[in-house]
Amino acid sequence: MPKYLAQASYVGERAELLLREGGSSRRAAIELLFRSVGAKVEAFYYAFGDTDIFVIADVPDNVTAAALSLIVNAAGVVTAKVTVLLTAEEIDAAQGIVARIDERSKKVSKRIKPK
Repeated sequence: MPKYLAQASYVGERAELLLREGGSSRRAAIELLFRSVGAKVEAFYYAFGDTDIFVIADVPDNVTAAALSLIVNAAGVVTAKVTVLLTAEEIDAAQGIVARIDERSKKVSKRIKPK
């Protein structure tokens, strides 16, 4: 299953939820949301700075990841962004595609190059 990094920052005074309900209960709510769409939270961390929460999760696909992002952002408690994470092997596969495209483009440019 593809991995995604979700980063979230509390909006305005909404960090009060964290103070009122505690870190564990907020994590449990996020894990429940992810499970409801067939995703699994692999890692969950709070942080100092511009980003308050980091989540690494296995999510079925980009559409499901987009739905999670829409749900979370629409709630107005946090602003969130989601990043697709790629393995080294996936980058190797992409490198192979780039090599094939590069080889094809060289062949095409030789055919259309004016003499």
